[in-house]
Amino acid sequence: MRYYLGGLAARQRNEDSDRHLAFYLTFVAGAVNAGGFMAVHQYTSHMSGIVSAIADNMVLGNRFLVVIGVSSLAAFIAGAATSAILINWARRRALESEYALPLAVEALLLLMFGLSGLFLAAGSSSTILVTISLLCFIMGLQNAIITKLSGARIRTTHVTGLVTDAGIEIGKLLYRNDPARTDLPPVVADGAKLALLLSLIGLFFSGGIAGALLFSHFGLPVAALFALPLGLFASFPLVADVKQHRARNG
Repeated sequence: MRYYLGGLAARQRNEDSDRHLAFYLTFVAGAVNAGGFMAVHQYTSHMSGIVSAIADNMVLGNRFLVVIGVSSLAAFIAGAATSAILINWARRRALESEYALPLAVEALLLLMFGLSGLFLAAGSSSTILVTISLLCFIMGLQNAIITKLSGARIRTTHVTGLVTDAGIEIGKLLYRNDPARTDLPPVVADGAKLALLLSLIGLFFSGGIAGALLFSHFGLPVAALFALPLGLFASFPLVADVKQHRARNG
């Protein structure tokens, strides 16, 4: 178990570690997206709707909603950029915590989101704006982690691309090749890829259900339930780096 948990955020990776970390992060994204809606009545894991909302509210003259939209977009980009900076910084130093660093930051920020309920009760515009930006930053950070470690093969915070790719594979699966056209390569679905895509879609959906149930019953402190495993995954590479540093420096 220790070897398995330690490998989820390790620098040396394989397809299993990529897939299993993606499973958990996708579930977390679905849950946090639901929690964000419970807290501030806005979904924060995908930017397509945010960008459309900015355009709509500009036309309608809803200035505050435009500010929220622009801040959300900027925070998501900043989160992705932060993840890239941390990963590249650790990679240049050959640290074991290459992916663990942004994962640990995400865990800390999720804990901050859990504590934000203490301030959201006041319902001020600035508090709502900061909370939405925090959630978008977390989602940008997370999406960049899995994008970097999987070579852009996997996304975890939105399902549009996953559903599109699943549809493509289903189309290949249903396609009937003409046996007379032996001069052409057959159209063949990638069963493993389709299974992965459907699993991720299902986990985002089930994460949303779990998040909606837990956040509605117990409030924002539930975010700690999703943050602690992330911190656990990140702790193994971080501890390895500390031990390596101590060994080098006596």
